[in-house]
Amino acid sequence: MTTAHTAAGTVSLPARLVAGISGGLAGGIVFGILMQTWGMMPMVAMLVDSESITVGWLVHLANSALFGAIFAALFGRWAATPATSAGLGLLYGALWWVLGALLIMPAWLGMNEMIFQVNADAWRSLLGHLIYGLLLGVVYALTLPRLRRG
Repeated sequence: MTTAHTAAGTVSLPARLVAGISGGLAGGIVFGILMQTWGMMPMVAMLVDSESITVGWLVHLANSALFGAIFAALFGRWAATPATSAGLGLLYGALWWVLGALLIMPAWLGMNEMIFQVNADAWRSLLGHLIYGLLLGVVYALTLPRLRRG
């Protein structure tokens, strides 16, 4: 089993994944509130052929949890402190903005002319992705010691 050495000691991969999912959901909820305010949830729902705000939330939170788990698996061993983890989370959020918002989402929706187009909505999306990454990183680092003790 893969383990990470953190300030709190050795943490197994399953514990890191739980911390990543927790951080991903925390960041996803805050980012989702922003997207709801900006009217973006129906577009998220379009990824699964819907325009329902509820479906948009479900897709968004599922992705938030999945991307949190990926963060934990890829970067968890280096995210030992809240400060380090927050920095990694910010970089991770920026990476998902480029991959997700600027490339995958427009391509998936058949909006090829929008790939890598940066407009007002894209800048809002960057802000949301950075907030997501920051919260993912901080919650991840704060959750790990509790899981180690549990």
